[in-house]
Formats: sequence, structure tokens, C-alpha cells
Amino acid sequence: MKFVMPAVCALLAASAPAAGERPFDIATYLALERPSEIAVSTDGACLAYTLTHRDLEADRRMSSVWMQPTAGGAPLRMTEPESSAWSPAWSPDGRYLAVLSDRGEDGNQVWLLDRRGGDAQQLTDLPQGVLAFEWSPDAKQLLLLARDPSPADLDEEPRPNRRPHVIDRLQFKRDYVGYLDGRRSHVHVIGLAGREVRQVTFGDFDDGQARWAPDGRRIVFVSNRTDAPDQNRNTDLWQVDVTKPDSEPEQLTDARYADANPAISPDGVTIVYTSNVSDGLPIYAIPQLAILDTKSRKSRLVDSLAEVQVFDPKFTADGRRVLAINEFRGEQQLVEVDIASGELRRLIDGENVVLEFDVAPDGTVFALVSRPATPPAIYRLTASGLQPFSAVNRDRLAGIATATVEKHRHAVRDGTLIDTFVMFPPGFRQGRRYPAVLHIHGGPWAQWDYRFDAESQLFAAAGYVVIKPNPRGSWGYGQAFTDALTRDWGGIDYGDVMAAVDFAVGKGWVDEDRLAVYGWSYGGFMTNMIITKTDRFRAAISGAI
Repeated sequence: MKFVMPAVCALLAASAPAAGERPFDIATYLALERPSEIAVSTDGACLAYTLTHRDLEADRRMSSVWMQPTAGGAPLRMTEPESSAWSPAWSPDGRYLAVLSDRGEDGNQVWLLDRRGGDAQQLTDLPQGVLAFEWSPDAKQLLLLARDPSPADLDEEPRPNRRPHVIDRLQFKRDYVGYLDGRRSHVHVIGLAGREVRQVTFGDFDDGQARWAPDGRRIVFVSNRTDAPDQNRNTDLWQVDVTKPDSEPEQLTDARYADANPAISPDGVTIVYTSNVSDGLPIYAIPQLAILDTKSRKSRLVDSLAEVQVFDPKFTADGRRVLAINEFRGEQQLVEVDIASGELRRLIDGENVVLEFDVAPDGTVFALVSRPATPPAIYRLTASGLQPFSAVNRDRLAGIATATVEKHRHAVRDGTLIDTFVMFPPGFRQGRRYPAVLHIHGGPWAQWDYRFDAESQLFAAAGYVVIKPNPRGSWGYGQAFTDALTRDWGGIDYGDVMAAVDFAVGKGWVDEDRLAVYGWSYGGFMTNMIITKTDRFRAAISGAI
């Protein structure tokens, strides 16, 4: 971005921020830290979280795990600074905080931090490293997700030359993974006492999202075990009994859609999960909340959350309700669903974008929330609303002027209503027309919402109005709204984003002679397509296409 900003800035006419305030700049952006992976201890006394920052000298991101008393007090760093650590998880007996870390020379392994004190102790030493883990209910074991070891993982001495990469799969590459080979991810179990690792799932399949059942005997996981997994997206829920040697996995769901993200009720009878239900193309299907009765093996969708994306479901302690995050018409809300009735209650909504949450034993909700002028911070949900708990970037943003964000609903050419978020630069004055950037989101299976958008804040700080539409294809507005884009990329969506620009121009906010267009991924595709259809934009930035 730093290479293209000067050219784009040639279009602008600067607007002054409020007196005593500084503009949001690239240095501030790069200095921001990001909290994530919040986890409340089993006694409710502490909250652990991961904090990620950019190490500009080393050109890498570094992460560390911190702990903060829920009753109040300063956060304490729990992991050493020379390496990265993440995925904090409290043992059910409250004794340990386990993390994944690249500390040492063994790759990503599980390390244990004893709350009674002392340095972290390495628990696993798998040559291929660990992808994810979860404590067993009795705190005596952990399930591990790990890929099959490669020949290089098993080398006792470094080779003088790298092995060739052999491609023999239909799906040979994946975003954020790279080239694929025949090594698959499987479920393993390790005991704390003997540190012996035992593999419990096998085969030419990838197994993931593994969860212990409350009885400590079964592990529920997600896998595509169809005849040709590389040719479809049909994942299902499976379970395996880890107390029996050579136990074969048992299939729990059999829909022709992608079933994933299981959460198990405290009594082990009910599993909530997401199911991508659509009669159109599978890639357009919205992950909806579903409920499985493991006794009858019957599933049902939650009607009150029909056709909106739901993720990160968690049961309440009594097992009668489920909390989950959902995308809904330009918002990302925390909702509570009654299992029996399906009745829905919105706990956090509006201009609060819920990114993560966890629930303390007494039912108190802690949530990672982003707001239009505030990067992600941790809040406590009380009867009077959200109360700040930990805001790592407060000092970095002190005295910084940020954009004002508004959501507008307006009609496009065929009469359909869409939402467009408009960001106004600091010092914006009605009656004056500003240069503008049409910012198109990726996906297209995503949506703009009220979260702090640092890239758009940079444009606004430079004097731009930023136009952020949710065109057809976006999630959050129902399956028909999403399916409208099927086999029509660059058609109906082009009309929608152009209508958003026309709306901003018609409101008198935007100078039509000073327009730019910007997007990454699907937004990059749209940017490149747009400049072949119209010459109304004087600058364009595209990426990740």
C-alpha cells in the first residue's frame, strides 16, 4: 500500500481534523496490536488472551499470551518474548494454561504454564509439530491435531538439497497452506503422565475441528470422507471412541452440504454445528446454525437464524441455550438461542462488531469487540451494557482523529435495497464535495460492517470519503441475496457498487471527478473488471487476485 498511496493522494483535497487531533497515519496503523483468542479460566478469576504485533525489523508478526485478573488489575505477560505463543487454553482443573509456541527448535508444540509458578514446560515433541489441541474433561489428556510427518520431518540430519515437490492430487494448492501433498491432518491423544502420543484417526482424509465429548471417551471431529474429497466440499461430523484400540470413526451427519464447527452440550446429547445449506452452488451456501440430537441422529436448522452466517457456537452451563456470533445486515452480533424453542435474543448488536467471545463459569460474557473508531478490544457484558476490560491500543490512538461511519440503505437499479457504509473524513463539512474511494470487500461471501477498518481509515485521514457497499453476493442478507451473484460476477454486483457511488454523489458528499476504486481478492477482481467497463475512476488499486 505504501507504494500506491502517493499516486492516489494526488486526487485529494485535504480536510482538517479537529483542533489538537492528529490524523491516523501508516505508522500508527503498523504499531497497532491485536488481541485475540480470549479464554476465561475455569475458576473465573483470570482471562488469558493472545496479543499480536508487527516486528518491522524482523519483517514478521510476533504473538504472546497474556493473563489479566477478571476482578481488575494489570495484565501479565505469560510467555517469553523471543518466540511466539498463541492458542491459550486452561486445563479443566485450573492448574495449567497450555499454549502453542514455536519456542525452541522443535517447531510448533504445546507448552504448559503452571499457575503455581515456574517456567513453561514443553509437553509435545512431534517432529511435524502440532496444529491445534484441546484439554480432555478430566485434565489428564489432550487431543492433538497434527499432519502426517514428512520425510524431512523424520530426517535426523539436514539434507544438502531440498526434496522435489510431487503433485499427485486434484486439489494441489490451498490458500494460507500452499502446495498440498499426501500428508493429512489427523487426531492424536497425549497423556500428561507418560507423555505418550497415540494416533486415533487415519486415512487419506483431513480431520479437524476436534472436540472432546463431556464423557471423555469420545472425540467429535469434522472430515470430508467421501470417495473423492478433492472434488467436493461435503464435510460431516464424525466421532471416535478413544478408549477402544483401533476404533473406527462413526458418522454423525450425512447432509450433502458442509457441516462443521461442532459444540457439544454439557450432557453430551446435543451437538450444535454449522451447515452450509443451499440449493445453488455449494460455495455460495451460508453456514447456518443446526442442532443434532445424537440419540435420534436427527438434525434441524434454527429458524430464527435462517440464512445468516453463524460461527463460534458455545453452550451455556445448563445446556439449554447456545451463544453464537452471526452476521446480520451489516452487523456482527452476539446472539443467544434457546435450544428447545429456537427463540432468539440479541445480546450485543448495533455498532459493536463481535469478533470472539468466551463465557465465565458464572455466566459472565467477555467479548472481543471492534467499533468504528476503536480497534478490537476486550469488553465485559453487564446488565448495563458493554464495559471496557482491556484496550491494548488506547494510548496509541489517544489524540488521533478518526472517520465517522454511517450505514445507509438505498435502492439499486432493479429496486433491490442494499446497505452501503460511508466513512467521512475528520473535519467533514456538509455542502462540500470530497474525493472518494469505492472500497469493495473480498469474498464475495463477506460483508462490510461497523468494525474498525484501518485501511479505510488511512484513506479517510487523507481526505477521502470511503464508500463501502454490500452488493449482491454478500453474506448477511439471506441466501437469495447471495445466490443472485451465481454465474454473474461483474454483472449484477457491478450495478450494485456503481449505484452506491451514485448514491454518495447524489447526497452531495462526493466529487464525481475525483474517484478511486480499491479492493483485494474478489474486491481486486471487481476493481480490475470495473476499470474495463467505465472511465469514471481516476485511480485503482487491486491485490490478492
